[in-house]
Amino acid sequence: MKLLRVGPVGAERPALLDESGTLRDLSELVPDIDGSLLADETALTRIREAATSGALPALDPAGLRTGAPLARIGKVVCIGLNYHDHARETGAAIPAEPIVFMKAPDTVVGPDDTVLVPRGSVKTDWEVELAVVIGRTARYLDSDEQALAAVAGYTIAHDVSEREFQIERGGQWDKGKNCETFNPLGPWLVTADEVPDPQALGVRLWVNGELKQDGTTAEQIFPVAEVVRYLSHFMTLHPGDIINTGTPAGVAMGHPDPKPYLRAGDVVELEIDGLGRQRQELKNA
Repeated sequence: MKLLRVGPVGAERPALLDESGTLRDLSELVPDIDGSLLADETALTRIREAATSGALPALDPAGLRTGAPLARIGKVVCIGLNYHDHARETGAAIPAEPIVFMKAPDTVVGPDDTVLVPRGSVKTDWEVELAVVIGRTARYLDSDEQALAAVAGYTIAHDVSEREFQIERGGQWDKGKNCETFNPLGPWLVTADEVPDPQALGVRLWVNGELKQDGTTAEQIFPVAEVVRYLSHFMTLHPGDIINTGTPAGVAMGHPDPKPYLRAGDVVELEIDGLGRQRQELKNA
């Protein structure tokens, strides 16, 4: 299933994109798309049956904003330097264990919402990422099979980053990762049954129509199953948590000088096979 949320900021309604590409209203069936829904197999079965029956009312997508596909996100856990080609372009050593940092849930916006360049920023960068959405509580998992069983689905995350704040201003990475609007998410939450191999997805990003990132999740140093299993030994993962799994080569930081960092007026578009497409225009904060 392709689950999404549509409508004005703070007033989104749950919806489903059916196999014919028709947008269907779920608001009479479930209150929202969040962790409690993803953990409720009975409710998910009810949605599947309604989608198959054709009973769900259609929505007119014209002029309808797409919000983040998940409400009430618990935490956003991120994996840094998780693609072999990205490590090569930045000259970084392959990490022995996943590099973990956090983003605040309030960085999450819709897939086509405006991204704000922070005041004083000169190094705002792009990062297209496969995002994993947790659907079962996961703690101290023993196997990759258990890890994948905890995954409700997948979506696209744009891990926008300010490199000066992240690298040159001291402390941890958080200052360069948690600026407002720095995690566009969506458009859809695609349930795990429709993504048989999360390590076989093409990942692409354009800036002002120019292809900048063109990679594959096969390049991940730590695959999805290993990341989920690993994290479960350091924190409890709950339904409605998100994991951003890293970005392939092609970020601005990896370019020769002068590096083409983002500015107000730039347009970023990104996509992952089977998970949809995002588009953001940048403006000054």
